[in-house]
Amino acid sequence: MSLLLEGKRAFISGGTRGIGAAMCDIFAREGADVAFNYHSREDLAETMSQKIRAHGRRAHGFKVSVTDRLGMKRLTRQLVEEWGGVDILVNNAAINRGDNFATTTDRAWDEVIGTNVGSLFAVTKPVYKQMIRQRKGAILNITSIGAIRSLPTSVHYATSKAAMIGFTKCLSREAANFNVSVNAIAAGIFDTELAHTLPPHLLEMHKGWSPRGELGRPEELAEFAAFMVSDRNSFMNGEIVIIDGGSVT
Repeated sequence: MSLLLEGKRAFISGGTRGIGAAMCDIFAREGADVAFNYHSREDLAETMSQKIRAHGRRAHGFKVSVTDRLGMKRLTRQLVEEWGGVDILVNNAAINRGDNFATTTDRAWDEVIGTNVGSLFAVTKPVYKQMIRQRKGAILNITSIGAIRSLPTSVHYATSKAAMIGFTKCLSREAANFNVSVNAIAAGIFDTELAHTLPPHLLEMHKGWSPRGELGRPEELAEFAAFMVSDRNSFMNGEIVIIDGGSVT
């Protein structure tokens, strides 16, 4: 059987750490050329590029913010010029702050909402427009179980991730006209740097929510993500798939 993503060209935002890094590695293993962006860590970007190339695939790391609209347009043009287009987009990059709503500052609110929601427009629009031109594509958004269930997570983070669900469902209807699918994964708490910014008591409480009593491994989510953006998953559109270890609230 051929690889899931043989010959595909993917862009994954936030590809040097956590879930993003796992997806870069597994997508390349499954046959995709993988481009990604990163914020500051040149060493992590180089390590990720080496992992992708070790699978015999092309790699391209871009040092550009997911909120930089002009930068994302340039990135997309470069990938079209060098690779001929982008078949897969994963909106993965996000930030969180361990705030209570009563003490959330204006700056923290603007930073989380601006990054997590603003990036949906900045990253998706230029890639989506070229997907329209090529009449094919798959967009996957990584949202959070905190957008669906009443969890003691930060209100600004849950709000931003709920916006991603609305973005997914609405765009999926428009995109279907151009043979582009738009789906999302609502992730539980995975063993990533982002998760470890959460208050210790929240991580401890998670052991009681999840029947497995442990954090998810980024590779577990990445394996399913590869299927979701593959041609073998051609009939799913506008769906939010929960991967959270069976947490109950």
